[in-house]
Amino acid sequence: MLKEVTVDRVYLAQGVTDLRKSIDGLAALVKEEFELDLFSSSLFVFCNRRARQVENSSMGS
Repeated sequence: MLKEVTVDRVYLAQGVTDLRKSIDGLAALVKEEFELDLFSSSLFVFCNRRARQVENSSMGS
């Protein structure tokens, strides 16, 4: 079941992201590369090589 989430900011990762990474890998990318708080009310968007697949991640409540 989907729940409604309030998002303050949306971050789009530039370039290609290996979407085979687990949620832990994407979380590490957000924390270390982008230096952002994982648990803020933000949405992080990643795109694969051919821009045919998009991965969304929101850790905040």
